[in-house]
Amino acid sequence: MLLWQAVVLAIVQGLTEFLPVSSSAHLILIPWLSQGRIPDPGMAFDVALHLGTLIAVVLFFLRDWVRLTLCGLGFHYPQRAPELQVVLNRRLFWYLVAGTIPGALVGFFFERTIDEHLRNPVPIACAMILIALLMWYAEYTSRLDRAIEQTSFSDSLAIGCGQALALFPGVSRSGITITVGLFRGMTREAAARFSFLLATPLIAGAAAKELPKLIKAHHAGGLDLPMSTLAISVAVSAIVGYVVIAFFLQYLQTRTLKIFIYYRILFGIVVLLLAFLPLGFAR
Repeated sequence: MLLWQAVVLAIVQGLTEFLPVSSSAHLILIPWLSQGRIPDPGMAFDVALHLGTLIAVVLFFLRDWVRLTLCGLGFHYPQRAPELQVVLNRRLFWYLVAGTIPGALVGFFFERTIDEHLRNPVPIACAMILIALLMWYAEYTSRLDRAIEQTSFSDSLAIGCGQALALFPGVSRSGITITVGLFRGMTREAAARFSFLLATPLIAGAAAKELPKLIKAHHAGGLDLPMSTLAISVAVSAIVGYVVIAFFLQYLQTRTLKIFIYYRILFGIVVLLLAFLPLGFAR
């Protein structure tokens, strides 16, 4: 893989990991749509890209995670914080822990099966369209009156179960979790913030699981990518991801998800047309 190809995929990962459009779908479909101009990145490169977006979300929410973790472990942090705020932070921390469990279980038992059977254009396009319709219905019916501090245990489990579905390419981690948050009456920004916080442990877990394999492959000479290319890709993915998080949270304060709904539907339709019409695109 050439450097420019790696950078393109890193930009795609940074853009799509946190927008509700499915990063896995784009990383699978862009090589397919390019018809060989951009190769399939492979597992090692996929790990590197996710490491970049992990760095982005950890850096962006670092203060939040320090505060939530210390409060969750029983400390009064910050020292000047009102007791009620500490209690809310402690509760939110353990709700995030509980919400991580469904995704971790589905990933542990079904990740390989999903990768083997659902990484092709037609089911991905169908998932893109289906989740877009769910997002539209959530936008239409949500009360949009609950802040992240009002998150309940049942909210965390519902959103966590939604996150578990994101293992299916085309669903989108942020797309499905924000959608569930809207169904639970959360504001768009609160749903997105909870979504990003909830995603952090799972992204970290996936990276921790696959990183030793990446290092082992590098030592064994099994990587066809220079380490410099991997390092640049991680940096690009992290920078783009950080900017996207900041933009998206600001965007949702005043705007809806409609543009992403339209994009998902249009993208899904185009992929289905290319998959079924005799235009030279193999399924």
